[in-house]
Amino acid sequence: MRRRVTLAVAVAAVAIAVAWNLIAARDDAPSDLAALDLGPDAVALGAALYADNCGACHGADLAGEPGFDWRQRKADGTFPGPPHNETGHTWHHPDGLLIEMIAKGGAAFLGGEGVSGMPGFADVLSPREIASVLAFIKASWPQNIQERQRQATEASRQ
Repeated sequence: MRRRVTLAVAVAAVAIAVAWNLIAARDDAPSDLAALDLGPDAVALGAALYADNCGACHGADLAGEPGFDWRQRKADGTFPGPPHNETGHTWHHPDGLLIEMIAKGGAAFLGGEGVSGMPGFADVLSPREIASVLAFIKASWPQNIQERQRQATEASRQ
């Protein structure tokens, strides 16, 4: 009897370990980019994804929605797509917040109507693709801005 219980516990432990590894291997949204390998391949993928999904509203050159001041509401009450280069505010935010905003969209993330016209991309881009877009954006920043954003991400972990 004792041997059966030990065997059942061992089988359950293996099943839990296998399930845990399957869950961990999924492409779930990371809370920040530190755990991901976001080298040149990810940056190149992010550039292509940005061009296809983000550039129309945030500028192909990351300089913000063309023809608008990103700090002023448009006629429909929404703010234009802000720049993602060093002149905008993207770099002020930690990775986790940026990932969440991209996944959920502006209005859902901010909890308000008429503030952001940005759609959520969780159903369009995988979490790794979202991370790649952010890797592309971050790669465009000067070193001092990258460092300041890294510090914001570090501070958010504490």
